[in-house]
Amino acid sequence: MTFSICVHETYVDDEGADQHRFGVAVTTRLPGVGALCPHASEDGAIATQSVTNVELGRKGLDYLADGLAVDDALQALLNADDGREQRQLHGVDADGTFAFTGEECHDWAGHRTGSGYTVAGNLLTGESVVDAVADSYEDSGRDEPLAKRLIDALGAGHAEGGDKREDLPIQSAAVVVATTEDREMDPYYDDLRVDATETPLRDLRETFALAREGYEAAVEKYATE
Repeated sequence: MTFSICVHETYVDDEGADQHRFGVAVTTRLPGVGALCPHASEDGAIATQSVTNVELGRKGLDYLADGLAVDDALQALLNADDGREQRQLHGVDADGTFAFTGEECHDWAGHRTGSGYTVAGNLLTGESVVDAVADSYEDSGRDEPLAKRLIDALGAGHAEGGDKREDLPIQSAAVVVATTEDREMDPYYDDLRVDATETPLRDLRETFALAREGYEAAVEKYATE
């Protein structure tokens, strides 16, 4: 049904303080994925998919805010979920990663974890889709905003074959980025959704580019007033 990536990065802000950012991006061959699957806050990023249980994402962030580690938080939620074998759930916090693929998820289904990131997918053309997403992120560097690099990672997975249900043309995609930094104006491009289209990643890239342009124009305008 879906493939997604969750990421944690550290960086130094303009004041020289250490900060954390968390991002999640997802796409599927169904409408409205951004309302269900991606969850991010200043404490972590979580993706819930396959037979989606939105509460796993919402409560997962609540648990992270309460100080639980991501593996403890998400495993506890799965332990209480009778439908867990139909779920995919993965995420990151500042200290670790967690990824789960239930035995009843439809092939191809699986996940990959790396340093500060997790990738998972189901109903894919093959494992190479998840690998393409992970490899794209690992190779992306830090020159571009995280939101753009996550969209590009989804694009790499789509180019590798992506979601195998070609009989479902109406698709969606979303990206969400959150940070510990207290900013006067959050970039408009850090929370974007394309809810119903036949070209979700192309449209999400275009939306990102326009949101970035609008953000930079707003910063310039209000910096001079």
